[in-house]
Amino acid sequence: MSALVEPSSSAPPHRRTDAPVARAPDAAKSWSSLSVVEEIAALAQDWRALEDRALVTPYQAYGWVRPFTDTVGAAERMAFRYAVLRDAGGAALAILPLVITRRSGIRFAEFIGGKHANYHMGIYDPAFAAGLDAAGARLMLAEIGAAIGGLDAFIFVNQPTQWQGVPNPLAQLAGGPSPSGAYKLALVPGDGEGSLRRSMSSHAHKKLKNKRNRFVTYGPSEMVRARTPAEIARVIDAFLRQKAARFAMMGIADPFAPPAVRRFLERGAQADGDRPPVLELYSLDVAGQSVATYVGAVQAGRFSGMATSFAMDSEVAKTSPGEILLVDLIRLKSREGITVFDLGVGEARYKTTICDERDDLVDSFLPLTARGHAFALFSRAKREAKRRIKAFPVALKLAHRVSGWLSRGRKPAADE
Repeated sequence: MSALVEPSSSAPPHRRTDAPVARAPDAAKSWSSLSVVEEIAALAQDWRALEDRALVTPYQAYGWVRPFTDTVGAAERMAFRYAVLRDAGGAALAILPLVITRRSGIRFAEFIGGKHANYHMGIYDPAFAAGLDAAGARLMLAEIGAAIGGLDAFIFVNQPTQWQGVPNPLAQLAGGPSPSGAYKLALVPGDGEGSLRRSMSSHAHKKLKNKRNRFVTYGPSEMVRARTPAEIARVIDAFLRQKAARFAMMGIADPFAPPAVRRFLERGAQADGDRPPVLELYSLDVAGQSVATYVGAVQAGRFSGMATSFAMDSEVAKTSPGEILLVDLIRLKSREGITVFDLGVGEARYKTTICDERDDLVDSFLPLTARGHAFALFSRAKREAKRRIKAFPVALKLAHRVSGWLSRGRKPAADE
């Protein structure tokens, strides 16, 4: 059985090559043992210990993954596997949190989180990650694939090329760039205003000031962070209501509609013992009513925006309350010592207005069998088509319209 991956160790990250995963004689094996665990609770202590020193995005923090698997994962009957690499002393060097998916007869592994996670990556000890070259990464995946058994491919999308200045090992095996990048803003602790002045144009500042001047005419307002169960429930109610209205207007299925997503937000926003919650929920209230909401995930000095919404049926919507909430949140996070604020994956005008940096993301399609090879080629072609569509606004607008037609189960009328 052949095992194929897409670039060799000498290939640039975005050029596809075919090289066997298992054939890596030059790979320096930098771990002593590898195991695959099915129950996340069994890894809690090791995960936490590694997380405290590791390269880890907010979406691979234990406080994000555990609530997700217990709610969305359980509701959708997902099959999870956690690959753990250890050193000679038994300490964890890396954890790859994977979900096993079957599609069209193909069984493949992905990182946990799907569209709810902006960044997909393993959890790595920094020194281990820095020393893992492409050959070592291929060998690691070969061993993980063999330990899981029966896999046709690994499909890893939206992987950051580096994290905290250290290269992401699996990004070395990328088959190409992701359709979209992720937008971010470096914060100066205690100087959110200075960070915003650096990143935003004077024209953008003026527009925002005018919007805020109109906003204050609607009544007293405050930004509320949901901490108690009652506050969490209220903000989630507002968020889901606002999202449902937005997706209904677009004619697109609402990914936040399943009850399990609500349970995930509730669980993730609660403290886990002596550790603060990874998820944070915010509402911008006017006269006691939510006019905008924000959901973010926090890890190691980084705040990652997961989702935002606003009340479309409110007069206040004319003043862009979502942007006002975002700017106030950036100022708050700067005061709290957060050093990076990201707005997640995907294009939006408000992101380019506020952010002055991007995280480059890549996709890897790593076949392990002959049919996995065909599936990987198909998956890669789909992602490349999506990237090309997103590069052209007219094509992107048409794609959104087609998506709306499909989700409503009808064909477009002749005059549409």
